[in-house]
Parts: sequence; C-alpha cells; structure tokens
Amino acid sequence: MTHALVLVGHGRYEDPWHDGAAIGHRVAQLLAEDGIGSTVRGTFREALDGIDPDLLVVASGRGRPDADFDGTDQDWRPFHERLAALVASGVPVLGLHQAANTFLDSPAWGPLLGGRWIEGTTWHPPLGAATFRVVSEHALVSGLAEISVEDEQYLALQVAPDVDVLVVADHEGESHPVVWIAPGPGRVVYDALGHDVRSYDSPSRVDLVRREVRWLLAG
Repeated sequence: MTHALVLVGHGRYEDPWHDGAAIGHRVAQLLAEDGIGSTVRGTFREALDGIDPDLLVVASGRGRPDADFDGTDQDWRPFHERLAALVASGVPVLGLHQAANTFLDSPAWGPLLGGRWIEGTTWHPPLGAATFRVVSEHALVSGLAEISVEDEQYLALQVAPDVDVLVVADHEGESHPVVWIAPGPGRVVYDALGHDVRSYDSPSRVDLVRREVRWLLAG
C-alpha cells in the first residue's frame, strides 16, 4: 500500500494558531479514503527515522527554538539532512498552510517549497468564507475553476519566480499566489489553504487536495 508520512507541529515547529493534531488526523482520514495509508508524527528530531514514505506531507509551523526544550540548531541538523535525503531520493512533498512558516533553521526549506511566510510582510485577513481562483491549465487543476471554503487567505507570501502558480487569492485588486508547484527536485506542491479542519468541510477544497496527492504520487 502507498504510505504517507504526515508531519504536524511540535516544539520549535508548533505554533499556537493551528491545531496540528486535528489537521493531521483529518489529512490522514482523507488519504485513507483514497486508499493511502499514513503515519502522523509530531515534528520531533527522530520523526523521519525508521520510515521510508511514498509521500511526505508537512503541516508543521513556527514554534519556539528553545535549546533547553528540544535542542539547538546543530542538534536538528540530522533531521534536515534526512529530509533532504528523502527529497533527493524522489519522495514527493506536499506542504500545507503553515508549512510556509516552518523549518526556519533550514536554509534549504524555502527554496524547496518555492516560497516563504515573511514576518512583517505576509499576512491574512480574518478567517471566513473565501473563494480562491484557479489561474492555470495544468493537469492538476484541469476542470477546476475555484475553491470555495471557510479558511484564511495568505497574502504577500514570498514566492520564487520559477514556481508554477495554480491558484490565487484575490484581495483589493491584487492576486496573491497560494497554491503552486515548485521546481523540485522531485515533485513538490505548496497549498496555503487549510487553517483548520473547517477547510476540509469544503468539497472543492477536498477535491484540490486529492488532485495534489494524485499528481504528486504519479511522478
């Protein structure tokens, strides 16, 4: 069976705004509905040990780097080296929502994901009913015009110029990329939707995630 590893926030990668456990459970449930097994783990230093996933889903965020609590940047180097090795071996990556604001101690993460949350620049209006517009003819979103959902709109993310933008949030006359395919290595998708489980009550949002997973695994 195809198997995914879902990483949710813990310690230096756990923020107070997202319920990582609930999000991880909902993502695992969604994967199971499509016949994909999953392991949900908090982002501990050993989280990537003893597993060879077919897909890596990152839903961790930005927490508190506290050496007394969970180690130093140096202590975390083996984790990031293992992550880089998985990506180099061809394991596809799906970054969800707060993944744009995680792994600040890894200079490689932003370029891999194709973008970053930038403190003091990136922001979002209050969570509420939102419509996101599909702007690409890529096979991943073929036939999908928009996503209507109860969610946050991430605005002014730092986005690399070589990503393939699939979906945007329109705000005050400006279009902000929120879903894109990064150049890799391997297949990498970032999806800024998914603040909490309410996002996954939307059929069009669930359809988008299923499309992302299918495309990532088809590589």
